Amino acid sequence: MSDPSAPGLGPGYRLTVEDAPADIDVDVLAYGLEAYNEGRWPQHPPWQPLTIFLRNEAQIVAGLAGETYCGWLFVKYLWVSDGLRGRGVGRELMTRAEVLARERGCHSAHLDTFSFQALGFYEKLGYQEFARLDYPPDHHKHFMRKRLTPPE
Repeated sequence: MSDPSAPGLGPGYRLTVEDAPADIDVDVLAYGLEAYNEGRWPQHPPWQPLTIFLRNEAQIVAGLAGETYCGWLFVKYLWVSDGLRGRGVGRELMTRAEVLARERGCHSAHLDTFSFQALGFYEKLGYQEFARLDYPPDHHKHFMRKRLTPPE
């Protein structure tokens, strides 16, 4: 869907709403924002993806995807296949991600989880809720954080 008349910008500009954008197009936003940040905060620690997979042969059966940025680990996805749940795989993925984050100079981690997902799991790992959003009719999204290194 596009609006050929982006208000006040002149010819050639158009607004588009894209439900399935190309990754390379979304990357323009991330790298543009990073360049802006560098201009206001020179030499800040760089954004780095952090991904860990557990594979059975070639098949991914569990994994964690996130990023480290400016002293924080953000866990975007943690998934363990049904047959491996309850066997310590999620804990191992989180532990390894936290170790890698510390090696990258991170002091803390944050993530979010729905009330029907893994709130108790993250609490057992030392994560604490710092915010919550309601998702009616009866769910919540919990925003959690954990200190990875002692305060300075």
